[in-house]
Amino acid sequence: MSYTQSLPWTIESLDFSQIEIQRIRQNEDLFFLLCSASFVESGSDLYTHNLVDHFAGDETLQTWLSQHWEHEELQHGRALATYVKTVWPEFDWDKGFASFWAEYGAVCTAEELEPCRGLELAARCVVETGTASLYRALNDITDEPVLKQLTGHIKSDEVRHYKNFYQHFRLYREREGFSRYKIFRVILRRLNEIRSEDSDIALRHVFNQCYPHLAENQAEFKRITGRAQDLLKRNIPAEMTVKMLLKPLELPPRLQNAMEKPLAKLAERLFLN
Repeated sequence: MSYTQSLPWTIESLDFSQIEIQRIRQNEDLFFLLCSASFVESGSDLYTHNLVDHFAGDETLQTWLSQHWEHEELQHGRALATYVKTVWPEFDWDKGFASFWAEYGAVCTAEELEPCRGLELAARCVVETGTASLYRALNDITDEPVLKQLTGHIKSDEVRHYKNFYQHFRLYREREGFSRYKIFRVILRRLNEIRSEDSDIALRHVFNQCYPHLAENQAEFKRITGRAQDLLKRNIPAEMTVKMLLKPLELPPRLQNAMEKPLAKLAERLFLN
């Protein structure tokens, strides 16, 4: 069976000609969110290769990463890029992505991974929490039918990816015996890093492509992209996000309940300054 036959859905199953363009075309906030997401997803092959090398010898995880996860992530990028190009054809997506990739490719290195394999899987759970929450929010925000279908597919993929990384995390935790404190530190560190590494870089290159005359204007960048971030903030599935973030800690119920509210504030860092 080829990887395309094993995909839960395919880009060909989406009819982009049926997009109700006028329902969404004037929504610049959604444009920024969708385009920046398409950039990050389209660069996921580099991150996959780093992870495959990092888990040398673990054939089960390497096979899943290279034969399933990578192809699904790249399909997300292709589908989102096709949607953006269909609704906003005047935006030069290829030029914007090339600019993004020149910066992102330089910072997305194997040195950024956790040296402890199990803790890297905990970090992956944080990232998958962010993407699952992002696409759940986008799915709630939009009433455009094709985008609703697309974000529903991606959201389901990301939740499934989270579950797979979590299962492997549990195996490594038993082998490596790292403490709950170390897991918590990784969660916090990844929450602090995730914006500067991914979405902030992507948003900046979308902005620079849209407003080249404002490329060095940080105040305008924050004003325009801040509206998109506020839209996300109002739609973040807080309960789902926090529960996914806390799951690797396997806390006693009383302690988990005590931590959910303060961690909900930190979870906003997945999307916001």
